[in-house]
Order: sequence, then structure tokens, then C-alpha cells
Amino acid sequence: MYALVDCNNFYASCERAFNPALRNKPIAILSNNDGCVISRSDEAKALKLPMGAPIFKWDSFCKANNILVFSSNYPLYGDMSSRIMKILEQFTPDIEIYSIDESFLEFKGFENHDFKDYGNQIRTRVLKWTGIPTCVGIAPTKALSKVANKIARKFPEQTKGVYVIDSDEKRIKALKWITLEDVWGIGRGLQKRLKAKGCKTAYDFTQLPDDWVRKSFSITAWKLKKDLEGISKIKLDEVEAKRAIATTRSFEYTYSDIDNIKERISTFATSCAEKLRKQGSSCHVIYVVLSSDKHKKDLQQHRASRVVNLPYPTDSSLIISQEAVQSVSHIFKKGIKYKRAGVIVMGLVPTNNHQLQMFEHENPKHKPLMYTIDKLNEKYANYKVKLGSQDLKRTWKMRQERLSPRYTTNINDIIVVK
Repeated sequence: MYALVDCNNFYASCERAFNPALRNKPIAILSNNDGCVISRSDEAKALKLPMGAPIFKWDSFCKANNILVFSSNYPLYGDMSSRIMKILEQFTPDIEIYSIDESFLEFKGFENHDFKDYGNQIRTRVLKWTGIPTCVGIAPTKALSKVANKIARKFPEQTKGVYVIDSDEKRIKALKWITLEDVWGIGRGLQKRLKAKGCKTAYDFTQLPDDWVRKSFSITAWKLKKDLEGISKIKLDEVEAKRAIATTRSFEYTYSDIDNIKERISTFATSCAEKLRKQGSSCHVIYVVLSSDKHKKDLQQHRASRVVNLPYPTDSSLIISQEAVQSVSHIFKKGIKYKRAGVIVMGLVPTNNHQLQMFEHENPKHKPLMYTIDKLNEKYANYKVKLGSQDLKRTWKMRQERLSPRYTTNINDIIVVK
């Protein structure tokens, strides 16, 4: 059996966990730089605040309807997500973290368990230990656990947040209820083609001949069909090393001076290098991109990129940052107001197993230096040790005018009980 554990309105729930006065009130969370709505509480959804709404257009609507709007507090959300995932690991060792707010769990050797009760235990423990409400869907396959989770979320009064598909009768009833648009793994292209065959629900999809599905679509679509039939074909994903690592961000304001842009690129490059070291990889290629604000049509537009091929693989923040900063100096144009930049490292190889060069190699002092920096930053957090080319006060410069305290990641924001 598989379970999908999904946090309800995760970002809004994180805000409520530390501020009980927000409960039962409409809440909206904004994207980077306070751009658009990316998360809403059920109360905000009931008021018809759309997902993706640009806040500058909907600000008056939010004020008129008493919708409380917050900047994205990613350090808080990330820490709360990590705590929840550690709790889920107590229920089974087989877990796939699917996103920041949901995970698949596989139950091997649980044949005699009462899964309804087990789902309630999961939900109760997460709520008690973190204050985050969840819904749990349990079924014989991953795809069906997604369906079960939607039922638990849609009908909270009847399901109490937990629904188990443990019979063919329940499976067929659920598949006849859920539309193609709501089936996990069926995108717009596949929806269009299935509707042309007369399919409206997930059940209709399962009634198509296997051979025709494999021939007309793909092996992935066929696996999804079998999963919906209760035959497990989609397994838990194993964690694999990334083939490329990217750090791209929009600036809090537009920049037209090279110094500010160099500082941002240095920070992005350092982030990529840290991620390389974390997964034990080194890169051969650095790709730097810089672009103006495409939404401001009245301003002169410019988008450029540059590729750097390194003579040897490296995971050193010093080298990657230096090369990235030099690259952005070449593509920068005076008079342009830049809004976004990014650094991508590619051509990844294992750090402890790659082809050595005879005449060119990395300074041997970099490895112990990077190790020491990582350990210090891990111990003291908030990136206390940085390169001289970075802003020593901030890592990510974003407009966050409605930011809540970082209750669990900043000692100065910890709640004081009086």
C-alpha cells in the first residue's frame, strides 16, 4: 500500500502555526519580490481570490475583504517541511519527498494493519508536533493514493482527513468521481487526446485497451493506467544526483550598475557551488544569464548569456564565483535596467572520481577551505562565512514588505512565552 500525505494550504498553515490569531481568517502568500499570490487559505479561496493574482492589481480587493497578505517566508516553510518529513519517516523507511508539502509513503510488510487508523496516527502526530493540518490518502498504488488524498481533502467531514481505497468497489467509485483534469500525471496534451476518445473521467481512461494506450501514447501513460487499475507500476523515485544545478532569481529592484549585478552573480554562483559539494559533484561548465524586465515594454530590452568551459572540474566557490563574475562583465550593457540573472553549473562529474589533468588542476588548498566554510555555515547557519564579493548582510535580496518572523530559523524571532 501507498500513502500520499499532503499538507493543507501549507504556506498559510505555517503562518497560522505560530500566530493563532490568523486561524479561520483569509490568508494569501506572495511569490518572490511580493509579486503574485502563490498560496491561499480556504477562506481566501471562498472569497474568489485567484491563484497567481498580481498583488498590485488585487491589493484593494484584499483590503476590502480583510484578506491578510504575507511575503514568502521560505526559511520558515523549508524548516517546517523538514520537520514534517522527519515525522513521516517514523511511520515507514520508504518515503519519497514529492514536494515541499507532500510525500509518498510505501508500506511494505503492513498487510495486517488497519490503514484508516494508521493514517489517523500520521495526521494526528504531524498536527500535534508541528501544528500543520494534513490529509492522508492510502491506496494500493501511487496514482490511486493521489486520488484518495483528493477525496480526503474534498470531503473533510465524512473522511476526517483520511481516506483509504482498499477495495475494487471503492476504486471504481473514486475513478468515476474524479475528472481527467484532476488526475495526477495527465497533462493538458494527454487530456485533449483522451477527450477526443470520449474519456471524461479517470474510469473512462482505465477502460481503454492496453495495447492502444501503449501504441498511441507512451509507456508512462500505460503505467499510469495500470496504476489507476490498482496494479502498481509507478514506484517510489530514488534520489539521484542532479545533472545540472541552477540558481536563478529576480532582483528586488531593477539594476543598471555592474557592481550590484556582480554581487548577485557571485551569490548565485556560491549557492551553486554549495549544492555541488552537498551532492559530491564538480562541474565542467558554467552558464551565466542576464536579462532585463520583459514586462516593461517601454524600456530597452536585453537578454544575454555566456558559457564558460573549465579546464578541470571544480566545486570551489572561489573559482565558480570568479568565472561567473567575469562572464557577466562581458555580457553587461550600460543603460539597461536588469531584473533577473542566473548561474547554472553543468557537465557534472563525481568529485572523488573524475579524469585528472596533467598540467592544469585546482588549487589543493581549496578543498579544505570549502570544507571548513561549509562546516561553519552549517553550525552557525544564515551563511556567516561568505566571499568578499558577496553582500555580507543578505543572501537573497528580495522585496519582502509583508514578511512574518522566521520563528524556527532565526534566534531573534523565536517566540517568547511570558
